[in-house]
Amino acid sequence: MKVPVLNMEGKRVEELDLSASIFESEINSAAVHQVVKALLASRRRGTAATKTRGEVSGGGKKPWRQKGTGRARAGSTRSPLWKGGGTVFGPSPRDYEIKVPKKLRKLAMRSALSAKAKASEIIVVDNFAIEEPKTRRASEALGKLKVGKKVVVVVDQENELTKKAVRNLEGVRMVPVSQLNVYDVLDNDQLVFSRDAIGRLSEVLT
Repeated sequence: MKVPVLNMEGKRVEELDLSASIFESEINSAAVHQVVKALLASRRRGTAATKTRGEVSGGGKKPWRQKGTGRARAGSTRSPLWKGGGTVFGPSPRDYEIKVPKKLRKLAMRSALSAKAKASEIIVVDNFAIEEPKTRRASEALGKLKVGKKVVVVVDQENELTKKAVRNLEGVRMVPVSQLNVYDVLDNDQLVFSRDAIGRLSEVLT
């Protein structure tokens, strides 16, 4: 698959052959689903917690005698049936991480990139670099590349000036190719790759 390589002015400077094994592979939706599910699960903090009747303060004394009052038996004011009592089957701190094999992650990434390439949602720039840390410069550069409202810029290595220029743009994220994941690939309008990042992809995905 051939794609045009643009400069920061949005002008075509050459053409690049994309790796067929990465950008033209068979799309495995089951693998993509599993990996995205694992990625989203890993973002959950897992800190939600409630107290059981044994953890709620108080309730040591029997509210009233067992017999003779005409009321139902009660052993504690912290029973789940009472206001202020413990919770039954409430959440407790846990780890939501789902382990995914490395081969499956790579398969899902190739599938996601192939889907993006098929939809013509991949832009290659010869060198994505902003010379000064100003959001306006980054906005102008992305405007010339004619990207959508939500975009991920993938670079070989993060440049501090470029990172500062991009970070305040709504809907724009910049990630090094080594940290790119399937959710980043799918959850955007376009992927903007630097030429060096495209070259590194074969190393990351093999």
